[in-house]
Amino acid sequence: MIYIGLTGWGDHYSLYPADLKAKDKLAEYSSYFPTVEVDASFYAVQPIRNAEKWVNETPQSFRFVVKAYQGMTGHQRTELPYPSKTEMFEAFKASLVPYIEADKLAMVLFQFPPWFDCKEEHILYLKYCKQRMANIPVALEFRHQSWFAKPNREKTLTYMRTDNWIHAIADEPQAGDGSIPIVPEATNQQTTLIRFHGRNVHGWNRPKTKSTNWREVRYLYNYNQAELLEWKQRIKVLEEQSQDIYLLFNNNSGGDAANNAQTLQQMLGIDYQDLASQQLRLF
Repeated sequence: MIYIGLTGWGDHYSLYPADLKAKDKLAEYSSYFPTVEVDASFYAVQPIRNAEKWVNETPQSFRFVVKAYQGMTGHQRTELPYPSKTEMFEAFKASLVPYIEADKLAMVLFQFPPWFDCKEEHILYLKYCKQRMANIPVALEFRHQSWFAKPNREKTLTYMRTDNWIHAIADEPQAGDGSIPIVPEATNQQTTLIRFHGRNVHGWNRPKTKSTNWREVRYLYNYNQAELLEWKQRIKVLEEQSQDIYLLFNNNSGGDAANNAQTLQQMLGIDYQDLASQQLRLF
């Protein structure tokens, strides 16, 4: 099955009535899309009550891609709020229980930072992460070009297949070492993830001078018809390699993610039948 959705559900204003309260946005979102990426989990391990609430607000067929906590991927450079890495991983896994019990966890996404390059130390850490996560499905997204440079590309893919990582394929600007090319190959027969970050080459890398709106500029991009048609062809090939394909649009600085997702859905001829009801809009 192909699941199309967005990263987060709070900022996609084109989907929602102007007076919709924040607490009602996920339920409204799930009337449009069958999956979403939980970004809040990157900034802090979420209380179990949050996952319970989100699970209860969505249809039975809805699926969550939960982003790994930043302390687990090396983004957080300050002191971690846990006595040890083991306790950090255990706390994160405990926060996943409501998703797992409701059969709504698609995967946990480990997105590593641009300085996480291809070297033995980091390969060992990937193995540690996989071991700590045990049987929970995990996806792997790199941000350093070295993993898919010519000498390493096939070794990286082989390692991911061997350790059963879900490949998080990225569509992003080609802007030096801190970006990776499109590598449309599945590494897990059950699941593949594709994340659309946009192609804003000039805004991708953090400027040397401080910029208050850099992250907003970074994901400012609207995919055109030709670019989405290219992905339609890639997705058809990936369907032969992996049973479930998850597509998440992250290019929402200008509010383009929802429209791009719906356009690609139309191109693929998908009509989701088991979304949340929209009847409440009539009252």
